[in-house]
Amino acid sequence: MQQVRLVVDGRPAAEAVVADTVLTRARGLLFRRVLPEALLLRPCTSVHGAWMRVPLDVALLSADLRVVHTQVLRPWGMTAPRRGVTQVLEAPAGSFARWGLRPDSQVALVHE
Repeated sequence: MQQVRLVVDGRPAAEAVVADTVLTRARGLLFRRVLPEALLLRPCTSVHGAWMRVPLDVALLSADLRVVHTQVLRPWGMTAPRRGVTQVLEAPAGSFARWGLRPDSQVALVHE
């Protein structure tokens, strides 16, 4: 998995881990004792909270990293697939409010 700097609407927000293989996407945030600041799953159209113990902020993103939808994903919940979504951003609950991330926000990734 690669590390990138996550930028939201032109403002640095967090260090993110990119899960872009079958194995890294399948693992996601499951069974982690310490969560990363953010996890970007790509390609991905929806996620579930099976076996999760804590709620997560989830953003569904388009190919150009525009936020299509956000929600708090509760343990055992799931997101509904939405048109145009190609990747999903996950973070500990409360992160999006701190970052100012909301529907229609523009996300960018800075490779370090």
